[in-house]
Amino acid sequence: MEWQPDEQGLQQVLQLLKDSQSPDTATQRAVQEKLEQLNQFPDFNNYLIFVLTSLKSEDEPTRSLSGLILKNNVKAHYQNFPPLVADFIKRECLNNIGDPSPLIRATIGILITTIASKGELQTWPELLPQLCNLLNSEDYNTCEGSFGALQKICEDSSELLDSDALNRPLNIMIPKFLQFFKHCSPKIRSHAIACVNQFISSRAQALMDHIDTFIESLFALAGDEDCEVRKNVCRALVMLLEVRIDRLIPHMHSIIQYMLQRTQDPDENVSLEACEFWLTLAEQPVCKEALSGHLVQLIPILVNGMKYSEIDIILLKGDVEEEDDTVPDSEQDIKPRFHKSRTVTLQHEGGEGEEGEDHDDDDDDDDTLSDWNLRKCSAAALDVLANVFRDELLPHLLPLLKGLLFHPDWVVKESGILVLGAIAEGCMQGMVPYLPELMPHLIQCLCDKKALVRSIACWTLSRYAHWVVSQPPDSHLKPLMTELLKRILDGNKRVQEAACSAFATLEEEACTELVPYLSFILDTLVFAFGKYQHKNLLILYDAIGTLADSVGHHLNQPEYIEKLMPPLIAKWNELKDEDKDLFPLLECLSSVATALQSGFLPYCEPVYQRCVTLVQKTLAQAMMYSQQPDQYEAPDKDFMIVALDLLSGLAEGLGVHVDQLVARSNIMTLLFQCMQDTMPEVRQSSFALLGDLTKACFPHVKPCIAEFMPILGTNLNPEFISVCNNATWAIGEICMQMGVEMQPYVSLVLNQLVEIINRPNTPKTLLENTAITIGRLGYVCPQEVAPMLQQFIRPWCTSLRNIRDNEEKDSAFRGICMMIGVNPGGVVQDFIFFCDAVASWVSPKEDLRDMFYKILHGFKDQVGEENWQQFSEQFPPQLKERLSACYGV
Repeated sequence: MEWQPDEQGLQQVLQLLKDSQSPDTATQRAVQEKLEQLNQFPDFNNYLIFVLTSLKSEDEPTRSLSGLILKNNVKAHYQNFPPLVADFIKRECLNNIGDPSPLIRATIGILITTIASKGELQTWPELLPQLCNLLNSEDYNTCEGSFGALQKICEDSSELLDSDALNRPLNIMIPKFLQFFKHCSPKIRSHAIACVNQFISSRAQALMDHIDTFIESLFALAGDEDCEVRKNVCRALVMLLEVRIDRLIPHMHSIIQYMLQRTQDPDENVSLEACEFWLTLAEQPVCKEALSGHLVQLIPILVNGMKYSEIDIILLKGDVEEEDDTVPDSEQDIKPRFHKSRTVTLQHEGGEGEEGEDHDDDDDDDDTLSDWNLRKCSAAALDVLANVFRDELLPHLLPLLKGLLFHPDWVVKESGILVLGAIAEGCMQGMVPYLPELMPHLIQCLCDKKALVRSIACWTLSRYAHWVVSQPPDSHLKPLMTELLKRILDGNKRVQEAACSAFATLEEEACTELVPYLSFILDTLVFAFGKYQHKNLLILYDAIGTLADSVGHHLNQPEYIEKLMPPLIAKWNELKDEDKDLFPLLECLSSVATALQSGFLPYCEPVYQRCVTLVQKTLAQAMMYSQQPDQYEAPDKDFMIVALDLLSGLAEGLGVHVDQLVARSNIMTLLFQCMQDTMPEVRQSSFALLGDLTKACFPHVKPCIAEFMPILGTNLNPEFISVCNNATWAIGEICMQMGVEMQPYVSLVLNQLVEIINRPNTPKTLLENTAITIGRLGYVCPQEVAPMLQQFIRPWCTSLRNIRDNEEKDSAFRGICMMIGVNPGGVVQDFIFFCDAVASWVSPKEDLRDMFYKILHGFKDQVGEENWQQFSEQFPPQLKERLSACYGV
């Protein structure tokens, strides 16, 4: 006997559905309680499906709501549904998938997918065959409803559909879907393509078997009048470009022609999908060849797409030039920030650390808008194409740029400035001749009456900061800096934000060039403290931290400290321990402490104490959570990570002065716990701090070495690159302090270090730190390390040849020389690499030079003049000259 609702029960459920549409919060709470009660009755869910599928007398929104509540119940409690209830729901869904109402059909589709995704595809074997069968229905609603459900299943369970668990239903489904590409209804055609599209990126075998039919069917739909169909065709071609470009290459010319049209589609969803094509093509090796002949058409289209749309301007209030910097920010506008933990790196010959610090300067300026739109996609495409074609792009761009940059309509002018910024990286060489005349124009745009022009000018100027700094300071740096500082105090929040970010980029490029203007810069940044709302305050901290990183000890002047520290400390005292705004402030203070060195002493006590407290609180909370997870919340460990990093900054900046702070705290005990934390970022920051404390106040670290060394040893695991890197560095610092007492610990770490230095594809920073630490171990315990010399000498030499002369390199090379003294045979086979590494020194200290001299001459005497001649013939000419000039060999 089929289940029937009880009239009284049905009225109760309907009343609940009505109440749940009320805006009143008290009513909403009552609804939630009632739902909890009703979920105790097994057949409550039968009532819900009955309202959705059978109660045609009710209005559609109420019926749909009933289905959505049922969907939530399925999500939460499906495993507790009695089999009869589950079967009834499944049956009702399949029988009513063709409901005349699109809203009800869609709701039933969502319900089917939710049941399927609860692992029920396996236990509902008739679902896919029945849905596929219903596609053949003469009734449009049934066909459309089934396709809607299938599309959702393909989106949610694409991997499962292509697996043996279900006997690969795709083998039947894909050919079936392809038949519907020619269906008379655009909605159905669109569903069919969307279903197949789910399987392109994963290269599902069933699709690969029909790839040519698929591509032909797509081409047949190229002129489709329906925008949803066109969007799905574009999306398919973009994905095929990544996975089966071989199949597209024969048709590339016509595909490009098609995409040029679609990128100008009147429907923004279509034009955005099509624009992705250029971004994806730019990453393919064939890009240059495929696009060369089409740039003349493509460039104007991309440039045109970079204008703000009318809707953007309305959303951004771009036409209303109001000052909004007194309006508090709404909290949901503020994106979560992530702290980037400390990684210890070495200085290179080029004067850079690793690849220069990234400022996220690829963000366009309008990230508060809908996240991704045609403007951003066009700008990103132009950016990557500029990197592919370099200056070959300019003949197509320059004639356009002139017209844009001086255009009377601000929207057009703004897009021209964005174009100039987008090509900055790829076309820098070719742009140089035009920059002396463009720079003053761009700097003038910083005073434009339109806020959106001012903000984009900030971004574009930051993209040319490197060039600005390479010119005499009075020509561009000074005027740019003066105007940017005014923009930092702009009345418009979006301009403040753009100016602050641009200024941070300029600081990184200019470094000590800023020293003459420090007083003026600090006045502005400190004034902004009192002016900024919440969101921009966080960006201001970054600008101050970057300033400290860029000018270093030049900041350590009483007048600068008096300007900068009071507002920072005032904020520090204002913020509670659980306020996430501490992150950017702690990062900022860490940079300031490192720069000010002893100048930070008057402020260090409360800052140090609070960091220790933050670490202690977080550890305690983690402990309580692990013991009683139902009673306590898991802590946000970022508080601890940022605090550890600031302690590192203090240790690095204050040096020996940190001694009394460490003496009066339990930091070593806390560090012992942090070094064993489950979260890699916590361990990474702990090892950085351990290394800095080892350098600054080793007597406090020494008693813990026996406990710490085994932990360091187990963290020499290159699966976690940054953790491994910092642990390696800390071991090297400990060696230098322990000296010969390092002996008992060599065996804990040496094998792992040798393994890491020989691993293929190990990042450069880790290789360099590993080489330094092996050298330092050999320096303090040559007898223990030298026997392994042959296993690491070659990668050791190649990793350190590009490092600048410095203390770390000095100690590491002394270690290598001592090990060669103990085990000269270990270096013989790779002696040419040793020669090359020695030649990388610009000016070694006198006694180190003598060590090199003895080894080189010793080897030469050992092999004899004739053999040496033959051997040195293999040297590149530069190396030969260098060794002969410096060491007379």
